[in-house]
Amino acid sequence: MKISTIKELLGANVVTGEERLGDHVYSACGSDMMSDVLAYVKDQAVLLTGLVNTQVVRTAEMMDMHCIVFVRSKQPTPDIIELAEESGIVLLATPKRMYEACGILYSNGLVGNKVKEQPV
Repeated sequence: MKISTIKELLGANVVTGEERLGDHVYSACGSDMMSDVLAYVKDQAVLLTGLVNTQVVRTAEMMDMHCIVFVRSKQPTPDIIELAEESGIVLLATPKRMYEACGILYSNGLVGNKVKEQPV
């Protein structure tokens, strides 16, 4: 799915990275826990989060993510924006809550990563 499609579906504002709205992402992850993102995200993904700090961008960079969507109208600080620009990561902000935003993307074909079953 193109990042521009994500922007439209979520009614999001582009914070930075407008020139990369044509890039594609192949899966999505919604989390405020960056340890979960590190453990479960594979492939080129978009991260939906309500966490607003530089660690979000650093985590996305490590996982080769192309886009971060801040939910609940959260706005990144100038240092977060600068780090995202240096890393080539698109930042979007949507007024939607995480549950709704993830549901919209999922129902429009953006899948999540499969989680390996843990033995009981």
